[in-house]
This record gives sequence, C-alpha cells and structure tokens, in this order.
Amino acid sequence: MNRDRLQTMIEIAVMAGLSLILSYVKFGAFWAMGGSISLIMVPIFVIAFRRGWKVGVLTGFLVGVLTLITGGYVVHPIQLIFDYPLPYLVLGFASIFVARSVSHAPKVSAIVFGLLFATTLRFFSHYFSGVIWFGEFAPDGMSPHLYSFFYNISYLLPEMLLTLVILVLLAKSYPQFFLANRHVGGKAS
Repeated sequence: MNRDRLQTMIEIAVMAGLSLILSYVKFGAFWAMGGSISLIMVPIFVIAFRRGWKVGVLTGFLVGVLTLITGGYVVHPIQLIFDYPLPYLVLGFASIFVARSVSHAPKVSAIVFGLLFATTLRFFSHYFSGVIWFGEFAPDGMSPHLYSFFYNISYLLPEMLLTLVILVLLAKSYPQFFLANRHVGGKAS
C-alpha cells in the first residue's frame, strides 16, 4: 500500500470519528423527531475539499452509518437510507466546485457554493423522509410537505451557516489545512 493511500485512509477514519464526536456538541433547541444543530458536517466538508468527492462521499457514508449505530431512529428500511447514510454521503459532493490543485487551497467562493449545494442535497434527503414517514406528526391542517420543509430547514439552515463560518475561517487563517500532502517517490512534493 502506498503512503498516500494509507494517509487518505487514516484521514477518512479520523474525520469520520471527529464528525461523530462533533455530532454530540449541539447548539440551540432539540427537535422532537431528530435533527440538531451541531458541527457534524465540518470534518466531512474538510476532507471532501482536501481529498475530493470520492473520499468525501466515503467519509460521509461512514458518518451516516456511525450516526445510525450510535442512536438512529428507524421506522422503515428506506427511511433508514434517507435519514442516515444518504444525507451525509451527499456532503462529499461539495468538492465538485473545487479545482484540484496540489499547491492552492480552495477559494472561499468554491467552499460557499460547494457547501450550499451539498447541504441542499442533504436537506432533500431528510425532507423526503419527513414527508413520507413523519408527515403524520404535522399539526392539524398543515400539509406533510410544508411540515417537513419547515422542520428540516429549522436545523439545517443554522447548521449550514455555522459550518460555513468555521470553514471560511479555516480557509482564510489556515488554507494549507485543505491541501493534501502529495508524495512522489517517497518525498513530499
């Protein structure tokens, strides 16, 4: 196994574990049917911007599975997919807005567009799950679509904004954090 591949595997494990730990650091109110404002997305976005979409997707998938194992709520096998692995693995697609470069960190604009795109994908995954499996909890007279929209946006929007602030601060103050070391012939390039 080459050194870069081993380093990538270690980063995936560390970032997935860090995401799980940060999922327990919650801000604000707690939602009755799941969802919270936490820092769970930060490590997934960092590794996606650092290593690309494939590594970001794999890390997000692992985070979703770990989240499921450590306290998931399942009412149906398809709901399990829509609420756990899928919404976290789509976060890895944020990196499609970043030009791959060994020597340049991603631009803030690429981070913003990637984060907006990937969080929107995560929102739709939770939204469809909410409409299909949790619509019965909508208040009388409110459609399941509207209920799921407001329920999921109420925690995902603040979580996205918090994540965005952290990522922009990281990109501005420590841009090399987003650069993966590239090794050629055993030497860093």
